[in-house]
Amino acid sequence: MENTALCYRKFGEPESVLRRETAIKASLKPGDIRVQMLMAPVNASDLIPITGAYRHRITLPAVAGYEGVGRVIAAPDSAAALIGTRVLPLCGEGTWQQYVDCPATLAIPVPDTIPDSLAARAFINPLAAWLMLSLYPPQGKRVLLTAAGSDCAILLGQWALRQGATEVYGIHRSAVHADRLRAMGILPVAQQDIDSVRALAAASDIVYDATGGELALAILGAMDKSAAFVCYGLLSGQPFALQRHFPAVHWFHIRNYLDALTPEAWQAAFCDIWSWLAASHYSDTTLLPFTDWQSALAHYRQAGRTHKPLLEIG
Repeated sequence: MENTALCYRKFGEPESVLRRETAIKASLKPGDIRVQMLMAPVNASDLIPITGAYRHRITLPAVAGYEGVGRVIAAPDSAAALIGTRVLPLCGEGTWQQYVDCPATLAIPVPDTIPDSLAARAFINPLAAWLMLSLYPPQGKRVLLTAAGSDCAILLGQWALRQGATEVYGIHRSAVHADRLRAMGILPVAQQDIDSVRALAAASDIVYDATGGELALAILGAMDKSAAFVCYGLLSGQPFALQRHFPAVHWFHIRNYLDALTPEAWQAAFCDIWSWLAASHYSDTTLLPFTDWQSALAHYRQAGRTHKPLLEIG
């Protein structure tokens, strides 16, 4: 079976080092299923590893992509019921390819009511939001989000309200996000309005931050010491130094929690996620053919983007 994949053989900017390569797919390993991919999104978590930021965890050559949806075309006898069904082929190979192999126990069946465009984005951001809200509950608290127009933040905001947060404020850089945040029940605040940002930080009980850098420092400097600051990303590309007067800072990296999830807990988590996703606002999508992956990356990098680029592989 021939398989075409987006591979990188050295670290660097994705636009420079990614290549479409076609090769014979290796035989299926015992206990694995084979999935013919339908769609896969472009996320920061897909692109950052290609640059070499996590080179100590990556063996080259590698296939890009961490999530997506596909249809099972081969399975061991113990998982024969999965053949023909849509699944998320997680914790296996890179997903930016035609065929992905993964352990049958970690493949997440997709309910018939969930469209491909939503299922393809049901892992990285939804699971991260679900885990953070489980670890740092928002019930009865005033919540502040940074990078509020991002996929993870809009889920964090909606799900925090679902879990009993009293108010959720969202800091955004582009004005195009303000109306869509209001429609989700998230109160928008412009990142440029630093006085309002500091005032909200001082009144917030918990902050979920995806930016780091100067914005994180401004928020931390204004927060009450009894509050909690959860850092789950550095979209600014700038780290920040902790100071004694800052409140408690919690570092969240999704990979630190995945190994601790048993197959049963893994499947159970998605029972919650499917129902929550179905009842939530999420970003619209722009479909681009797998052969035009460069345009998908360019679309992802557009300032003020409100649509998630999806590679249409199937």
